[in-house]
Amino acid sequence: MRCHSEFCGRSQYMIRSYLFAGLTLAAPVLAVAPAEARTQHVTGQFTPAAGVTETPSGSVTATLDDKKNLVTYHITWKGLSGPVMAAHFHGPADPGQDAGVLAPISGPYTSPLRGAVILTPEQVTALRAGRVYVNLHTAAHPDGEARAQLQVR
Repeated sequence: MRCHSEFCGRSQYMIRSYLFAGLTLAAPVLAVAPAEARTQHVTGQFTPAAGVTETPSGSVTATLDDKKNLVTYHITWKGLSGPVMAAHFHGPADPGQDAGVLAPISGPYTSPLRGAVILTPEQVTALRAGRVYVNLHTAAHPDGEARAQLQVR
């Protein structure tokens, strides 16, 4: 049905004007919306460190936020000789090699352990290359009792 009155003509004009204004105002908001950070999954399984006779088990699951170089982790373990006294991200090192501390993991050291750490761009590169591991240190094994080599998926 067509509208022939002056009121209908103005109403249609106003509706079109409001619609155009709304789209015009929304366009800049959409244009400046921040890009989504890309996250990647990180995993590792604990195995005995060199010279350890205990059979620890557990895992590291984490996410890597590419924009912030932020690793948010969840660590579980059992079967250690005693309580965890310290924990760290170590690297760069291939499996079976030892390396220095990249970043400390804050306690209290109870399983499960959750937290986050910001890495440098170089450390993130080592992580992506599979050259970072988590080490759990105990009183019986101060150099490390359990090790989880990390893989980015």
